[in-house]
Amino acid sequence: MSSTRRTARHRRPQRLLAIGVPLALAASGVAAYGSAFGLGERAAAAEASVWATAAADGFASVNALGQNGTYGGRDGRTVTVRSLADLERYATAPEPYVIVVAGTIDMAPVGKEIKVASNKTIIGSGTLGHIVGGGFFLGQGVHNVIIRNLTIRDSYQGVWNDKEHDFDAIQMDGAHHVWIDHNDLRRTADGLIDVRQDSTYVTVSWNRLSNANKAFGIGWTENLVTDITIHHNWIRETEQRNPSTDNAAHAHLYNNLMEDTPGTSITSSYGNYARGRTRMLLENSYFQGMGNPVIRDSTATLVQRGNVFSGTSGRNESGGGTAFDPKTYYDYALDAAGKVPALVKSGAGPRSSLGAGASTTATARTLTVAKDGTGRYKTVQAAVDAVPAGNPSRVVIAVKPGTYRETVSVPANKPHVTIQGSGASRKDTVIVYGNAAGMQKPDGSGTYGTPGSATAAIRSDDSRLRNLTVSNDFDEAANQSLDGHQAVALLTTADKIVLDGVIVTGDQDTLELETAAKDKPGRVYVTNSYVVGNVDFVFGRATAVIDQSVITLKKRWNGTSAGFVTAPSTPAGRNGILINRSTVNGDVAASSFHLGRNWHPGGDKTVDPQVTVRNSTLSAAIKRTPWTDMGGFSWKDDRFAEYMNVGPGAGSKSADQPHLTDSQAASQEVSDWLGDWTP
Repeated sequence: MSSTRRTARHRRPQRLLAIGVPLALAASGVAAYGSAFGLGERAAAAEASVWATAAADGFASVNALGQNGTYGGRDGRTVTVRSLADLERYATAPEPYVIVVAGTIDMAPVGKEIKVASNKTIIGSGTLGHIVGGGFFLGQGVHNVIIRNLTIRDSYQGVWNDKEHDFDAIQMDGAHHVWIDHNDLRRTADGLIDVRQDSTYVTVSWNRLSNANKAFGIGWTENLVTDITIHHNWIRETEQRNPSTDNAAHAHLYNNLMEDTPGTSITSSYGNYARGRTRMLLENSYFQGMGNPVIRDSTATLVQRGNVFSGTSGRNESGGGTAFDPKTYYDYALDAAGKVPALVKSGAGPRSSLGAGASTTATARTLTVAKDGTGRYKTVQAAVDAVPAGNPSRVVIAVKPGTYRETVSVPANKPHVTIQGSGASRKDTVIVYGNAAGMQKPDGSGTYGTPGSATAAIRSDDSRLRNLTVSNDFDEAANQSLDGHQAVALLTTADKIVLDGVIVTGDQDTLELETAAKDKPGRVYVTNSYVVGNVDFVFGRATAVIDQSVITLKKRWNGTSAGFVTAPSTPAGRNGILINRSTVNGDVAASSFHLGRNWHPGGDKTVDPQVTVRNSTLSAAIKRTPWTDMGGFSWKDDRFAEYMNVGPGAGSKSADQPHLTDSQAASQEVSDWLGDWTP
């Protein structure tokens, strides 16, 4: 937008998608899928269930290595399997899947470990899912895998400390972002879980591990790479490796129950073991009857706090250095150690509520785009065009790495669309074009206008962009005679929109967040992303949250530093733009950028622009007077505030730099912006 613009612009229906909640299925919609996609196969429609879209906590939730937390196959179809052939077919497929195991599957030959591919959720249907005589293997680079609510058992070959049969329940070699949750793992030939060869960003939670020589081992290289969280597990009747943690960069163990039951044939040789150069924090766990409950070697750091030891004997050690703080990586809440036995015994292992309710109706479809012709479609827009109007459930458009020079528009009548890059990084898949507001349309019907300049326009509810870059590369320097340099990279005009792990980059008016109409809702949730620009580059009337992201300030076409981060045009009575737990920085001059200014489209006196920037880091580029007027309206008559920011650009409270009080901040949280929607 320009500093003097007064004419109203097209608004997009802004909506935040409720992840995995499809509209009611209609017979016509199902028929349309069959003809549009050529897929006669039906899958389990479990998207409405929380378990189908659940994401990990702990280190598996950390954004790293090009992966944004761990959510498994939630963007793919949900399929129900009852045979080894079907389980292996879907688990090894390149596409994302939620795989519901609804029976007992015997592995053949005994000891078989299915080689799971990335982006999978494998979950038992209630307590029905049993894997007998084998398990799962996650190889080098495999990521974003959830193994949940299964019983994996009975690969034991009759030799207690078996050196011949490496038949683990779950083994990973060089994998990352893995969540192992609510399983019952028992009687294997080797370990129950092995986290090896620099596997990292792993969470093991609420499992029962029992009746094996080894519970699980972590590490086995000299590299300090592995980050792992282990919480609320019941480990009992296992002799060793409970766990053994070797050269782990960060091992956070809390609220686990370690139990050695008297009178059985299995006696523990040790409990939690930190060795190599492991840094372990052990909190609020309960040790019952364990021999040598906590041990470390001389090279490890092991810090204990809040643990309970009942009937234990032998080594109980700590020391070697100071602990790390897990809350610098993720949030968590400790249960009191005294409550752990009852809590874990009742809550660990498979749950009847998980994986249940799967039916046989159509659900998410995956369309593959590849500019080299290896996908079904060569352009992103061609895949969007193939989605039937009124589609009732999730469609995933998986875009292979490459630069796609095109404009993309998802119309309002095609909800539940996910466009996601399939590369290792958000930089691998780029959608780019270079239209600007003042350019003439090829058909001679006039200029594009600001919203019409968008490289990508998302106008449909419950849609998402993931793991890609959207760019507008309009060349301002070469077009100085053009009237209208607004050049939108991404336009949204709908409700329940998610931007997760994306880069949105341009110059003026990069990210336009609108609603379908002034009286329509439009929620957008932006997370783990980068937004780049210089003038009003986050703007519009939507209710938008930019959370845990980076806002990068960019110099103007002529090398000068000056600009405005936001320009809200929020309707009265609505929430505007919330920047939360984010960073504002860039290679620009000090004190050269405003945080925002108040946009009253066409001189509209009824709007009440709002921006709150809280709990964020502001660079020295932010002016000491961070807010400014626009179009003859005083920003002080609208809603602009900060709260608990840090960094050289975060000034003290003043008339020119208002801060929220604690009570005001309590009603300006992310949940207040999103309401009844949990993305």
